[in-house]
Amino acid sequence: MAERDGRADRFGASDEWDAADMGCGELVIFLRQRLKAMPGAVLRLTARDSGAPEDLPAWCRMTRNPLIHHDPDTHQFWIRSRTDWS
Repeated sequence: MAERDGRADRFGASDEWDAADMGCGELVIFLRQRLKAMPGAVLRLTARDSGAPEDLPAWCRMTRNPLIHHDPDTHQFWIRSRTDWS
């Protein structure tokens, strides 16, 4: 389980990625690759792009990767990778 500041991740993230200010168009390409490599696991993503709060939940719905939680104060998204990548 991923830890931050010595605390266990409360949503069970097994990996984390700080995408910084990467634009959502490019971000979702890399996000798909990361999630596909970890079926069923949770990724904690930090995305500071101004469009991320709207774009990432929509992308998660369209790709069937459940968005577990979004914390707007920290710009973090917890996303569970689907298990049926084929």
